Amino acid sequence: MHFVTWRQADSLAQVQLIELSKDRAAWIATYGMQDIFHLPIDVQREYHWLFRVRVERWLDSGAGSCALRDPEARQMMRDTLHHFDGERYQLGTFAIAGNHVHVLVVPFPGIDLSSIMHSWKPYTAKAINRIIGRTGSFWKTENFDHVVRSAVHLAKYEGYILRHVKQGAYVEERAF
Repeated sequence: MHFVTWRQADSLAQVQLIELSKDRAAWIATYGMQDIFHLPIDVQREYHWLFRVRVERWLDSGAGSCALRDPEARQMMRDTLHHFDGERYQLGTFAIAGNHVHVLVVPFPGIDLSSIMHSWKPYTAKAINRIIGRTGSFWKTENFDHVVRSAVHLAKYEGYILRHVKQGAYVEERAF
């Protein structure tokens, strides 16, 4: 099972991107490119704060065009997530916020996460751009994904997704 987050290309302000870039360069200068799980736990927590928690808070603040607030765009995203559910993957709880998406998903045997993401992102980028009357990059190319290895982690990610209701996101709770 995977917890996946991806965001709109314009979802972080330029000042935040600069700050993130400086922090990443400082991190690499200090720790190199090694796997964070080989570092002391306090350093792992610092990494988690700098590059996950802080970015999630920025995203949740609603920066950028927030095209997914458009009801038709949001419905397009929802329909796309459901399209191959039960055929290529099992879709879990998900949230569609104004400028990003969180999904729990289990790929079926022979299907990898990257192919699922490739079926979701390019298709929705074109469709949503058409809906909102714009062109150009819609999604940021990278996404954050994390393998969910325990019931405790699953509960943590489901809780995080469900809290997006308070921020006006469309949230669909789905049991595995």
